[in-house]
Amino acid sequence: MSLFDENAPVPAPRRRRPSRAFIAGLWAVSFSLVALLVLTIVPTSFVIQRPGPVYDTLGSVASGDGEERPLISVSGAETFPTSGTLDLLTVEVLGNRERTPSWLELAGAWFDPARAVVPIDDIFPEGVTTEQRNDENAALMVDSQKEATAAALTELGYDVTSLVRVFTLADSSPAEGLLEPDDVIRSVDGTAVATTTALRDAINAAGGSAVALDVERDGETRTVEVTPTQATVDGETRWVIGVTIAQDFDFPIDVTLQLDNVGGPSAGMMFALGIIDTLTPGELTGGERFAGTGTIDAGGTVGPIGGIRQKLYGAKDAGAEWFLAPERNCNEVVGHVPDGLRVFSVADLDDALAVVDAVSTGGDLDALPTCTTG
Repeated sequence: MSLFDENAPVPAPRRRRPSRAFIAGLWAVSFSLVALLVLTIVPTSFVIQRPGPVYDTLGSVASGDGEERPLISVSGAETFPTSGTLDLLTVEVLGNRERTPSWLELAGAWFDPARAVVPIDDIFPEGVTTEQRNDENAALMVDSQKEATAAALTELGYDVTSLVRVFTLADSSPAEGLLEPDDVIRSVDGTAVATTTALRDAINAAGGSAVALDVERDGETRTVEVTPTQATVDGETRWVIGVTIAQDFDFPIDVTLQLDNVGGPSAGMMFALGIIDTLTPGELTGGERFAGTGTIDAGGTVGPIGGIRQKLYGAKDAGAEWFLAPERNCNEVVGHVPDGLRVFSVADLDDALAVVDAVSTGGDLDALPTCTTG
């Protein structure tokens, strides 16, 4: 006797419909995966600035052959031992046009006060390759070292002769075949010129007429006649002779600054302080650790730089207590000074020397200019 009919149809089990919570969770996971893919793969249009290596201008650095060499070396004058540090600061850029940071990396940088998210066009202009940018920064570093040397030696009472040197010729330059790279331009129409500004002004004053240039090349002086053409430079129409010119100097002693793989002009002020300390008896710093940044010209004027906030944190991380900031960067400094770092505002080399002297001798620090609001 059978209690079941083996041939009776068995009803199919009822399928349970997914709950709303399950469907919502599935959508959330799917959205998160897509968002994560976007954040890690989709290109951005920004780069990240962060504190870079710190170099003591009174110390040594590894040269291209791997040997440690003084960052500042001098021949033709007596040098003196010193202590303390005069740190120059750098900024590293994460990313370039070939590989930009991911959105996740940018999000992390937004919340890090030591980093900055910057539009890529501000660092890598359209049409300028990374190699071209590096070459330009290397040239700016060379110019900065010359200006710093001129400022330091002038401060110490040396006679420094200013020169205007041809760097490159533009394509289809009106000076082609007349001027060459490394030529020194001594005068325009019989009037001596010793600065790039004086040369540009003299050419522009000719109003398009041919100008006679006295040029020194390989120890010989010759006169060439160049007819300027009009061009727009920094939004202003001027008469030009189609050459890139560089401010150069004839120094009475030989100062060599050994620093590879660092570009830009922002180390000028700290170079000048290091040269002065190297060439003067005693310890300029009093054994204290200073850090600072700022361009400098041959007259000792300190100019603004980029990445000041990253450099503040770089100085703090390096152990500096005292920071020299360009006066014209003060609006970026206020409210962004790391704890334990005291910042002073400097407009020129004399200001910087006054700060170092006051700190090293126990002077009245409250009497020194600082970065304030307003």
